[in-house]
Amino acid sequence: MSYTPPVKDMMFVIENLADIARVSQLPGLADSNLDTAGAILDEGAKLAAEVIAPLNALGDQRPSTWHDGHVKATPGFGDAYRQYAEGGWQGISHPTEFGGQGLAKLIASPCIEMLNAANLSFALCPLLTDGAIEALLIAGSDELKARYLPKLIEGTWTGTMNLTEPQAGSDLSLVRSRAERQDDETYRISGTKIFITWGEHDMAENIMHLVLARTPDAPEGVKGISLFVVPKFLVNDDGSLGARNAVQCVSIEHKLGIKASPTAVLQYGDNGGAIGYLVGEENRGLEYMFIMMNAARFGVGLQGVALSDAAYQKAAAYARERVQGRPVDGSGARAVAIIDHPDVRRMLGTMRAMTEGARALAYVAAAHADIANHDDDAATRARHLAIHEYLVPIVKGWSTEMAIDVTSLGVQVHGGMGFIEETGAAQFYRDARILSIYEGTTAIQANDLVGRKTMRDGGAAAQALLTEIDATLASLRTIDAGNAARVFDAMHRRLADGRDALANVVTYVLEAGKRDPRAVFGGGVLYVKLAGIVLSGWQMARALIVAHSKRADDPGFYGAKIATAHCFAEYVLTQARGLESAIVSARGDDAVFAMAAEDI
Repeated sequence: MSYTPPVKDMMFVIENLADIARVSQLPGLADSNLDTAGAILDEGAKLAAEVIAPLNALGDQRPSTWHDGHVKATPGFGDAYRQYAEGGWQGISHPTEFGGQGLAKLIASPCIEMLNAANLSFALCPLLTDGAIEALLIAGSDELKARYLPKLIEGTWTGTMNLTEPQAGSDLSLVRSRAERQDDETYRISGTKIFITWGEHDMAENIMHLVLARTPDAPEGVKGISLFVVPKFLVNDDGSLGARNAVQCVSIEHKLGIKASPTAVLQYGDNGGAIGYLVGEENRGLEYMFIMMNAARFGVGLQGVALSDAAYQKAAAYARERVQGRPVDGSGARAVAIIDHPDVRRMLGTMRAMTEGARALAYVAAAHADIANHDDDAATRARHLAIHEYLVPIVKGWSTEMAIDVTSLGVQVHGGMGFIEETGAAQFYRDARILSIYEGTTAIQANDLVGRKTMRDGGAAAQALLTEIDATLASLRTIDAGNAARVFDAMHRRLADGRDALANVVTYVLEAGKRDPRAVFGGGVLYVKLAGIVLSGWQMARALIVAHSKRADDPGFYGAKIATAHCFAEYVLTQARGLESAIVSARGDDAVFAMAAEDI
């Protein structure tokens, strides 16, 4: 069984939860309406299912290869990438003035999800290009934009992010790569960068490396970092490709998962250094790189949703076919498909509920970004930007941690066959493991959520979301749910508990953050998980209300939505109080620092 994009589920979220009607009324987004979304998702589904997904297992079995500085992609990837680029998919949400389609992030998000669910290794290449495009749009000079953006948006060239160095890891204050100014206003870049996704390959004509480096007189620490664009091949004034730049791929990594995606070690500096061009102003590189990182972090959150859905689809298909064991209630003497066994149903229901909740939260976050970028009222833009920025570390952190759990359940549904590579369940599990690590570990997302997104604004963004949850709770109480009354009651009780747990943790973070930072930051990852569970549960409650109102129109589809919301309430939202207790009551600093480091 291959991947089948869940277009109907995606359209349900786009229309009913993320409110595409509101988004399409924004200046510049009139074409980003429901009809456009449906047409684009249908075409994206064909590309994902028919072209990209069939290469997924092959990429795991025949990864990219390195020889003498050159990297060859998995057979078939180059042709698939050509189809992707020619279809205009790289530029779906980028400005029309540089060749993009200028559509809403809300429409681009399900397209990104489908691509990643079909083939995560393949999808990583466009993901990094999107980040490079965003950085140049925000900080690049007119000359840099004109020279590089059309080819990047067209997909003829790809982009990378070059942050990490062997001695630096996630601490970018330790970056040592050097940038020497030249008389012609270029810079000579020297240094070594590691973990560069798609840093070298043969799928595109050129690669634009966005590189962090220091000028000779730069201050120490993160304030002294500048950002440069360093092309693999230099670009002539007429747009043609010139000489090979002095950047070489010295090796690629051998990894647990995403094997078809080459993770490169890049060496800058032979022959006097690689020629680079300053992006924005000197010493503001980290600020610009965060633009790329935030775009990439949201994209990685979508990767978590994508892998979870792919793993769920495979597990559900296997459970329908695998015959083993008689009914536990003694209702039959013959063996039945394992999908009839209660624990398998619990696992599948949990997988589906977590995936749909995380998808809804991500798409809603995308809609907030569209409003923040396009509304003509400054106060409205600021309010939605604050909510979007609060949600990004949650979408990234929660969705990726969730993906590990969901893909693990997928292996478990398969039983012993899940441990066998031929079934494909194991690849999702291995691929998912990187998601909570790259583009900032879950702890880094937690530090962001605690420090920048909660303490800095006094919890304003969090409170705005809690107020919206209150409105949904009120709606759950006022609707005549009929046969679904039990589901509505369960959702109300569980979501109300979760809402209170999240509110208590936000208060704790604000009150204890300065007094006892080790305790607060020690519980940061748990805060990310709690926020992800509660906010996803809120989306599932909203989905429940919509599905109940429309059930007569499509009983099977909307009945499944109601059942999935019930699963989320009973199997996922019930975790909220335990997480609250671990954060607020258990005093994580006392627990984790009770032993001396040498005794651990």
